[in-house]
Amino acid sequence: MSDAAVLSIRNASKSFGERRALDGVSLDVRRGEMIALIGPSGSGKSTLLRSISGLQTIDAGPGVIEAFGEPAQANGKISGAMRRTRTRIGFIFQQFNLVGRLSLFTNVVLGSLGRIDGWRGTLGVWPKETKLAAMAALTRMGVADYAAQRANTLSGGQQQRGAIARALVQKAKIILADEPVASLDPVSARRVMESLRDLNRQDGLTVVVTLHQVDYALRYCDRVVALKAGKIVYDGPPAGLATKQLIDIYGPEFEDVFWEGAPQ
Repeated sequence: MSDAAVLSIRNASKSFGERRALDGVSLDVRRGEMIALIGPSGSGKSTLLRSISGLQTIDAGPGVIEAFGEPAQANGKISGAMRRTRTRIGFIFQQFNLVGRLSLFTNVVLGSLGRIDGWRGTLGVWPKETKLAAMAALTRMGVADYAAQRANTLSGGQQQRGAIARALVQKAKIILADEPVASLDPVSARRVMESLRDLNRQDGLTVVVTLHQVDYALRYCDRVVALKAGKIVYDGPPAGLATKQLIDIYGPEFEDVFWEGAPQ
């Protein structure tokens, strides 16, 4: 791992039966970056994100994943250090992953479970500082007024901002966001992307986000990594992605659906 890298992936592959979702992927993520992972469905974006977080194992073999300078995966096995590492990595899911019957506030304080005594979480006896941190995070995300509401009564955008607030309470240093705006309306999607960019720029959090919306990747992220058939086919600044390259990645139909301000 390079001195400035907080994540390092080397020669990582992942197969599902005969299909290879990742094919020898190598990638360094530096502290404080905001990176978009783009590519067509099935290109390996979500597989890569889930492998980094330890939600799934990569194939046995030479592949290695490191986080914060410690091994996370090697030879197809999760490292013993991964449990400690996970407390520093927040994961934002496409479908929010909140407990619908619990209040938004309770969902957010659950982010502290890796840092407080287990009995407190079991009994719901949250330390004062955790409660204050939860309300501060909800306020920052603009959803404090909904703290007492059941999560499943909230809109998708409100739930997703609640999920980001939970990562703040977790005190995550890296946020991995897997298609966080895929099921949101355009206004809610923009608010979620602005929230992630704010955390990156103001708090210095490292953000890696998978996106189907290429225009969001170009607008909000400083680095774009494109995958196709499990391989990285572009890694660089948004300005370096011309329409021709995007057509090569997504296919000829891409030009018909790409946003009006695409680079030429």
